[in-house]
Amino acid sequence: MEREVLIVNRLGLHARAAAKLVECASRFGSQIKLARDAQAVDAKSIMSVMLLAAGQGTTLKLTVHGDDAEEAMAALTSLVENRFGEPD
Repeated sequence: MEREVLIVNRLGLHARAAAKLVECASRFGSQIKLARDAQAVDAKSIMSVMLLAAGQGTTLKLTVHGDDAEEAMAALTSLVENRFGEPD
């Protein structure tokens, strides 16, 4: 299952936001990938996620495969849409 997500928080996918994303992804057994252009990375790896350098306004492709894919996709999409819990 795939979905595009837009990074909307002001600071983009910085260290704290990336850590929240990795923590969320790691709760699921599914394989979770995050891609920017041709670069796809494991969403459970903080270093890999940081390497995407996704600033505000960046569109990423979220790909999830596994038994809990729907639940993982919903949780990760919600996290991104809610600005990683940041005020702006």
